[in-house]
Amino acid sequence: MAESVRLVDLVQSRLDGFLDDRSSIVGTIGPDVTALLDDSRRFLSGGKRFRAQFCHWGWRAVAGIREAPVTQRELDAVIGAASALELFHAAALVHDDVIDSSDTRRGEPSAHRRFAARHAENRWAGDGAAFGTSAAILLGDLLLGWSDELLDDALFELGDAQRARAARQLFNTMRTDVTAGQYLDVLEESAWVGRDEAEQLEAARRVVVFKSAKYSIEAPLLIGAALGGGSDAQLETLSAFGLPLGIAFQLRDDLLGVFGDAAVTGKPSGDDLREGKRTLLVALTRSRVSGSVRRVFDELLGDPNLDTEQVLMLQGAMRDSGAVDEVEEVIDREVRRANAALDEASLAPEAIAALRQLTARVTDRDA
Repeated sequence: MAESVRLVDLVQSRLDGFLDDRSSIVGTIGPDVTALLDDSRRFLSGGKRFRAQFCHWGWRAVAGIREAPVTQRELDAVIGAASALELFHAAALVHDDVIDSSDTRRGEPSAHRRFAARHAENRWAGDGAAFGTSAAILLGDLLLGWSDELLDDALFELGDAQRARAARQLFNTMRTDVTAGQYLDVLEESAWVGRDEAEQLEAARRVVVFKSAKYSIEAPLLIGAALGGGSDAQLETLSAFGLPLGIAFQLRDDLLGVFGDAAVTGKPSGDDLREGKRTLLVALTRSRVSGSVRRVFDELLGDPNLDTEQVLMLQGAMRDSGAVDEVEEVIDREVRRANAALDEASLAPEAIAALRQLTARVTDRDA
């Protein structure tokens, strides 16, 4: 995967250059605003870069077998679009941490906690937590706007209006999907009490698809393919691969949110239990346990002060109910669906090989 490693370096370089350019604008506003730029750099350094990689290989999948040769200008545009996806992802993480009241991100304080700490260190007036939340929302908004700017720069570099329009429409759809999916996630943490078990399962599945699966894998693939001038058939193949893989990716994330090692994931073990995430894992558990267990489960889930013993109790209920095994079976099934979509696909062989390797990486992981 030497090409993927090089891609990650190119994306980091593009992001660094973009932030350097914006620093001149931020600098004219005043030194107090530089904290936004500093935290932007922190959020955009490192990470797995899965979205950038899927964008790149979506492009390579179609560009690698077309007649027209690849130009440096086109490659630069793809790197720019991949970088814009990483900016968008950073914005989503900042906002997600605010919504979930998460203390950490990648083993460090989340953005709103970092801003709250600055408030305390400087002994500013008012509520430090409220300041942290407000500042983090603005940071997320800034990153979201910058992702649009970087994408526009990339589409201009491409020099092909038809491909640029197709990629822009896919990006816009992705943005709507993930925002609506995030709302569904927030909604379900409250609205579940009025739904029966079947409705809770269906709601959890919709959250998986729209909050994560589409924007994490399917949309980046399609945006990359659009930049390469992919046909409708090629985009359909990549969608048939990307959506089930995205579902498997998020379900693995849900398991890690409950059972993951804090030293590896960078978030406390059982964090999703304290946040009260109404995942498919939770919905399956509730549908399988006895009424008495369900009452205790519902009472504990979402309590931010859960202690270790209570977390272990909830984890045990999930395992004993068979819900964990069922989620693992769903992951395996979706991975098989994804891989089957690439069989005999009219895509570049080297891209198919890379996508199969990425499939294993995003679904068989501990962080």
